[in-house]
Amino acid sequence: MHLPPSKYPFFYRKMPQYGFKRGFCVVFATRPYEIKVSISVFRMFLMSRAPKNPTTGNPGNPYVEDTILLEKQVEQVKAPSMYKVLLLNDDYTPMEFVVMVIQEYFNKDHETATRIMLQVHLVGKGVCGIFTRDVAATKVHQVIELSREAGHPLQCTMEEA
Repeated sequence: MHLPPSKYPFFYRKMPQYGFKRGFCVVFATRPYEIKVSISVFRMFLMSRAPKNPTTGNPGNPYVEDTILLEKQVEQVKAPSMYKVLLLNDDYTPMEFVVMVIQEYFNKDHETATRIMLQVHLVGKGVCGIFTRDVAATKVHQVIELSREAGHPLQCTMEEA
């Protein structure tokens, strides 16, 4: 027989998760809030008595759980790959434009920019800086875009350092 808790002054319910297969009377109460409080207190009591999961607990005594201590593993963070940004020589781009590009996009002073420009002119390529992949790709794109807008065939590439 099932008696709904809202009409009768006691709680009657089946609770198979705690080992009770049949209904039972728990609390005699006259007000609805007393029923709610009593139910929650009784559930806490039942949960404390509920058998533990035998796969994680002690099989001899399911009320006592074994503690497993895991060692903390330190994560090794790998340094990002670095890439060299190179300017390539051509016979049409003015030297002053190459110096201006190196100063503007690679934050070099005039003397260093001139030295890199001469290395590009004499050797055929020059290293403007070493950056992570995303930063290097952005700088290559910016240099090529500026040289195309100015009408110069200046080439800029990147390679792994």
